[in-house]
Amino acid sequence: MNQKSENYDLETIRHSAAHLMAQAVKQLFPETKVTIGPVIEDGFYYDFFREKPFVPEDLEKIEARMKELAKQDQEIVRREMPRDDAIKMFGDMNESFKQEIIQDIDSNDPISLYTQGEFTDLCRGPHVGSTQDLKSFKLLHTSAAYWRGDERNPVLQRIYGTAWHNDKELRTYLRRLEEAKKRDHRKLGKELDLFSVTDEIGPGLILWHPKGARIRGLIEDFWKKEHFKNGYEMVYSPHAAKLDLWKTSGHTNFYKDNMFSPMEIEGKEYVMKPMNCPFHIQIFQTRLRSYRDLPIRFGELGTVYRYERSGVLHGLLRVRGFTQDDAHLFCRPSQIEEELVKVLGFILFILRSFGFNEYKVYLSTQPEKFVGEQDDWEKATSALKNALEKSQLEYEVDPGEGVFYGPKIDIKIKDSLNRYWQVSTVQVDFNLPQRFNISYIEEDGQRRQPIMLHRALMGSLERFFGCLIEHYGGAFPLWLAPTQVILLPITDNQHPYIEELAKRLESEEIRVEKDLRNEKIGFKIREAQLQKIPYMIVVGDKEVESETLAVRKRRSKESRTLDFASFLEEIKAEIQEKTIDSPE
Repeated sequence: MNQKSENYDLETIRHSAAHLMAQAVKQLFPETKVTIGPVIEDGFYYDFFREKPFVPEDLEKIEARMKELAKQDQEIVRREMPRDDAIKMFGDMNESFKQEIIQDIDSNDPISLYTQGEFTDLCRGPHVGSTQDLKSFKLLHTSAAYWRGDERNPVLQRIYGTAWHNDKELRTYLRRLEEAKKRDHRKLGKELDLFSVTDEIGPGLILWHPKGARIRGLIEDFWKKEHFKNGYEMVYSPHAAKLDLWKTSGHTNFYKDNMFSPMEIEGKEYVMKPMNCPFHIQIFQTRLRSYRDLPIRFGELGTVYRYERSGVLHGLLRVRGFTQDDAHLFCRPSQIEEELVKVLGFILFILRSFGFNEYKVYLSTQPEKFVGEQDDWEKATSALKNALEKSQLEYEVDPGEGVFYGPKIDIKIKDSLNRYWQVSTVQVDFNLPQRFNISYIEEDGQRRQPIMLHRALMGSLERFFGCLIEHYGGAFPLWLAPTQVILLPITDNQHPYIEELAKRLESEEIRVEKDLRNEKIGFKIREAQLQKIPYMIVVGDKEVESETLAVRKRRSKESRTLDFASFLEEIKAEIQEKTIDSPE
């Protein structure tokens, strides 16, 4: 018996929609082989192997066939089959990718299958009861993908889609998707001349243009100022180190796939650093430390390099070289919870300063592959939990998602389109202090091992900047805007006054531009709005004679007449308070 879509959770609906899409593809393009079709955030995808890529017209045909199949009310039936029988069945169907998946399943348990009409797929489930339970779905776009993410494997065709309980939810999501396209940081990065990536330099390596670099500099200055206020010391470390360092830290065993290949220098192997932590440990070890020195807090805007496959690189959000707003805190066991509470408060202060007031907090626990003693893991997890409770933060447990050396707290911020971004993290580490045998002199004169806290407030400058671009649609708050004021003369007659105004504003550390082109004032205003400049000052003969300013904000159609002193007071107050306008 059919149920309403509302009776199923979205994951079940989307998993079933992925199967419906695969069934439609097999009917329309029978030579296609199916691989995997997981649920993702807000939708699903399915990877197919076929020689000819899918084109937009194909997606229209596939979606139309999906609607036909949904109307047919085909019952979706689960059954189990012995492993060898399942391998044979998919072999008879010429579905070699499914055979490979089954062969890699480390279990003698029966294989679960779902069938609807003539289509059978390998799946754990659950699924809706009938194809007719799927009413509100949409295919979105295609891309290429490597089988199992390895470029040595066959190239697959990936189709993305989304599915919802009802048409109203679907329409709302599609509107949000259109808005997200307008805010895409790659698109705005080009339009606003903020950053670029070139083939000559290499994928995943970012060029910061002057305007983007100016914003980055403002973020860095704010970051450093607040760290000094919170008892941190700044350090710098090199971009590469001997491979032996990463063997000691354990990264070659647990992180090797994400490290660049070693390079030989004078008979020694070096590698670009994937992390900053071993460097900060080396600084800690340069002299004897006392319990009176602890906690020691080392902060660094440290650029690291991680090998990401080209297929997953994405603008500023997934790169190969990025700068972490990193810090490592060395403390006594009795100081852990107090330091964690301070770090959590610092994280929230920074996020709110950039206009992020909503977030989700996760406590990520011990993964399957880990180092260290079980007792240390339990102590570290307990310390994180207690710090969250003392900070009165609601959180969810994310089982098995800790890093190999310790549990962690992750914070995801909510942007203006209700999307969540992973940015902040804080981790407790007993392992690295043991591996590097670091110590301090305790009050009783004995050597003790400090506890190490890893933390990042923004995650990485690249990813955080990409998030800021999309959150604000490129219309940055005044204190972050690369150009805060643009001066727009109506005719050439006002150029001397414009030059004088520019000098006065620059002397007050206001970032100002002049548009002295021989264009109509309406054109200049539209250009300034497209560049999302917070303040436009229009100057004609009247303003020159009265020594006033016609001030217009980027979202206003009206202008106000102010004298220079009043305007300066207004804009300085807004900068000082880091006023956050509602994102566009």
